Amino acid sequence: MIDDMVVIRGGGDIATGIAHRLYRSGFKILILETDKPMVIRRTVSFAQAVFDGHCIVEGVKAIKVNNIKNAYDIWNEDHIPVMIDPDCAMTNELDAAVLVDAILAKKNLGTHKGMADITIGVGPGFFAGEDVDIVIETCRGHDLGRLIFTGSAQPNTGIPGEILGYGKERVLRAPCEGIIKTLYEIGDTVKKGQILAYVNEEPVRAALDGVLRGMITNDFAVTKGFKIGDVDPRGIKEYCFTISDKARAVGGGVLEGILYMKRRNTIDFNTGLCASRNAGRNI
Repeated sequence: MIDDMVVIRGGGDIATGIAHRLYRSGFKILILETDKPMVIRRTVSFAQAVFDGHCIVEGVKAIKVNNIKNAYDIWNEDHIPVMIDPDCAMTNELDAAVLVDAILAKKNLGTHKGMADITIGVGPGFFAGEDVDIVIETCRGHDLGRLIFTGSAQPNTGIPGEILGYGKERVLRAPCEGIIKTLYEIGDTVKKGQILAYVNEEPVRAALDGVLRGMITNDFAVTKGFKIGDVDPRGIKEYCFTISDKARAVGGGVLEGILYMKRRNTIDFNTGLCASRNAGRNI
């Protein structure tokens, strides 16, 4: 078993906040993604390496790889490998100590406790103690980043967290099914009513003034109502290129969860004596 290896399902902005914190804490990270990740905050998402071959977020570099051998090469170069593996088949080849599901699909897409000694589910869709060892709360507020050992995270409300009093107004959604054509880049200043993109011939307009903090990749096929971008009313361009407070909080929760489980697996809390590690993994 590779004790310092963490496999992370998903490479979006929250998953990247997790990966970034764990990388800086000394873990080897492998990110598993789909071949066409539908990422909004692309400038702070390691998933962007799928399209560009590599990307850098706050000084940490992620590089797309095709196999496990390439992943070891990237680890030796002190970077983060990103591999296309939506079904998480790599767990059959690797003996990673930790698996983190940070897809944020609002449902479990197949993660189970047999995949690693320590399994962590991020956000709603997982039941701690059954699907995974720990669930991390992702809902903004008092419990953001909290470890849940029994039960689930708060259900998805579909209502974005407020920034300067704006919630749903911040989110850009596809007005119809079709192909998106973006007109502006992440970080651009935008005004209320401004057309930021088209889906087929239908315009997507900003509902407030601010900066374009996120926008899905150009030429993607989207469905009506699908989230395709967001506008930050604070208007601070630098926020578009740094990890968010939410991603940092969730990343801290995941780090705490891993260290807690490692300690629990080596120390019997009832006696204070060293206990054997988990055995009988079922992949």
